[in-house]
Amino acid sequence: MLHASTIAETATPLTSDRSRDYALIRRAIAFLSATWTEQPSLERLAEHLGLSPAHCQKLFRRWCGLSPKEFVQAITIDHARGLLEGSASVFDTALEVGLSGGSRLHDLFVSHEAMTPGDYKRRGEGLEMVYGFHACPFGEALLIATERGVAGLAFVDEDKGQSRQDALVDMMQRWPKARYVEAPTKTAPHARQIFASEWSRDQPVRLVMIGTDFDVRVWETLLKIPMGRAVSYTDIARHIGAPSASRAVGSAVGRNPISFVVPCHRVLRGDGSLGGYHWGLTRKRALIGWETGRVAGRG
Repeated sequence: MLHASTIAETATPLTSDRSRDYALIRRAIAFLSATWTEQPSLERLAEHLGLSPAHCQKLFRRWCGLSPKEFVQAITIDHARGLLEGSASVFDTALEVGLSGGSRLHDLFVSHEAMTPGDYKRRGEGLEMVYGFHACPFGEALLIATERGVAGLAFVDEDKGQSRQDALVDMMQRWPKARYVEAPTKTAPHARQIFASEWSRDQPVRLVMIGTDFDVRVWETLLKIPMGRAVSYTDIARHIGAPSASRAVGSAVGRNPISFVVPCHRVLRGDGSLGGYHWGLTRKRALIGWETGRVAGRG
């Protein structure tokens, strides 16, 4: 069993340029979130980041395909409410939407299986998990995999002052009896496939979901939410046939261990506010803004 104190401070870079971009984007999001009612100018944002206005514009275009102004619009509550319009029918129309144009769903190219309730109750006992840290468009990602597929994808949450060790310990608590082996060369192909958007029907992203039956039902439902859309906790509760279980759904969404691929960031409160996100609201805003650029076909 690997103890957290033995974690090596090494990472395998993948999309290193975009990862470096995210450090600036993160600062920009924090600034814009605090000042958006003042409608800060491009020049003011650029000054805050220590960039020229032209370089600030290029940064956003390069990272997500949007201008800073378009990005601000993408993370406002009005935009979030727009994402929720017609959310009750998202699950009925996801397939049609996903196969058309720029909103083609990466989520259609995911192969997933669930471990049995008995496996879950054993808290990972007898299970070997390999892990590695990798650069990605959203900072530093921690990927955890078994021989059956990706079991965990987390982010180092800078807003909480997390270290890599903190992020790993947080994930290890989900399956405390598993054996953890640091093997970034084994997790790198998974990370490259996920963040380089190399998803296809022939080579789907393979996931293994380890949770309660209820958790897995919720996580499987998350896979049906198209990129560029959002649903509420109530929508999910209704979809799984438990309309009064919105609170339990919220808890299950919060326990999702496979971020980004299982898109819990696409779940908002009914009023359009962001709700929670295990890896920080700054990153949730980043994911929503980045996906807005992808849907527009410019990311």
